[in-house]
Amino acid sequence: MKAFLAAVVAMVVITVAAPTTLDQIGFSAADSTSGSAVRLD
Repeated sequence: MKAFLAAVVAMVVITVAAPTTLDQIGFSAADSTSGSAVRLD
């Protein structure tokens, strides 16, 4: 039971922290889909 609760807590922490962390290091969807090679007609 302790292992299950630890896994649930780890999953919640990763789920909450991932978007903020990825945005700070430049792996957000906006950063990955835009660049100098994008044509705007």
